[in-house]
Amino acid sequence: MKTRLSLMALMAAASIGVCAAAGNAPWRATVDRCVAQGEFKKAEKIMNSLPRGERKAAAVQIDSIRQIMQRIRMDFTLDPADGVKQIRERMPQVTDEQIEAWKGQRKLEVMNIDGKECWFRKAVRNLWLMADELAEQHQQDKEEAFEQYRGYYARAMSHPSDNAGVRDWHHARVTFTLDVNADAVPAGETLRVWMPFPYANMRQRNIKLESANRDVTYSEGSKHHTVYMEAKAEKGKPTHFEYTFSYDVGERHIAKQDLLAMARPYDKSKDDYKLYTGSEGRHVVITDSLRSLARSIVGSETNPVLQANMIYCWISRQFPWAGAREYSTIANIPEYVLLNRHGDCGQVALLYITLTRALGIPSRWESGYMLHPGALNFHDWAETYYEGVGWVPVDPSFGRDVVDTSMEDYYASGLDVYRMASNEAVGQPLSPAKKYIRSETVDFQAGEVEWRGGNLYYDKWHSHFSLDSMEPLGVVK
Repeated sequence: MKTRLSLMALMAAASIGVCAAAGNAPWRATVDRCVAQGEFKKAEKIMNSLPRGERKAAAVQIDSIRQIMQRIRMDFTLDPADGVKQIRERMPQVTDEQIEAWKGQRKLEVMNIDGKECWFRKAVRNLWLMADELAEQHQQDKEEAFEQYRGYYARAMSHPSDNAGVRDWHHARVTFTLDVNADAVPAGETLRVWMPFPYANMRQRNIKLESANRDVTYSEGSKHHTVYMEAKAEKGKPTHFEYTFSYDVGERHIAKQDLLAMARPYDKSKDDYKLYTGSEGRHVVITDSLRSLARSIVGSETNPVLQANMIYCWISRQFPWAGAREYSTIANIPEYVLLNRHGDCGQVALLYITLTRALGIPSRWESGYMLHPGALNFHDWAETYYEGVGWVPVDPSFGRDVVDTSMEDYYASGLDVYRMASNEAVGQPLSPAKKYIRSETVDFQAGEVEWRGGNLYYDKWHSHFSLDSMEPLGVVK
């Protein structure tokens, strides 16, 4: 399946999408084209030549454009000669023609920046995940992962569920820390910090802030649930933020046959139905081409349960996992997945949400952390709404590792217990409001930091999520 958007169009829209608040100033269109074409020096020259008053009025937007260019530079740091050397160390017989073919197939992601070919820093690692020559090894890796998932499933199914289908309740205790580098900002300046916090839903309850090393403000009204702290920077010292929280979390899975029996026709007059079946922001954009793609996947099927399952299976079989570029530099993530033929967890989740919405099936985003033993990490997934059932969790990324029909539909309508959800949507304003462009403009997991002089990117600070304990309820210490 080929998407209509070219890579050039994607890059142009990335600049436009991130900086839309700048309005329709004449210089913007030219700068956007420069960024799209990798002419970053030219873009800088244009912005630097603006009249002083105009530069001042557009200071935040100009800062955003510069941040995006810098993030692209940081992502495309692999020298082509070094990339070729890495490939030939593993595959000595590879030809120049094969390498060029991989570029054309987008199995090697490259970009021309200011006249120089630059490879994505993860390009070679991603190649091994997508190269046909290594398909057998990938299958073995999936089978090993599947054995672990099957153990979680078997344990969960040994517990009775409540009326909502939730079972296997655990009590989790988490500590989150964030440290801003010494002298990242001048001494005496105020650092503003946002960090993730779970929210109450069907699978999470009894949420409690256990301790914090600074005063905490909870988010209000944002779909990114956070705690907010401030601190004055001290000369020569890193600034440390820390808090511990606890919550109960359960597994939820509703089998496909049960969904088919329970689901009712949608009430399409509801505001929520309209909200969650329409376009939303930059990354859930329902176009005619995506509607056609969704219909081609489901064919003549009209049942939303079966349609959503078909979309889930199509994505899990079509798009291998690969390391992602910074989301903030991508114009429209589902189109990016279709164009590049791969995606990480959040990218395929957004593709799932867009394609199901294109069929009139309400879907929405959820993300936070996966807490699996030995695999603690950021993670993104989705939820699908069925009339008469409610919101049902879906994990398109984990579907790629299901290699046995006994569990084929498990993650299509369920999640294991090893989760911490803190986000209900993408690209939403933070609370309290953030002035400058976020380091992560789509998701929210690592945290965000800024001061009065601008956003602080990841090279100025680091955060850590620690799962202190996770015990079955009934034996909580």
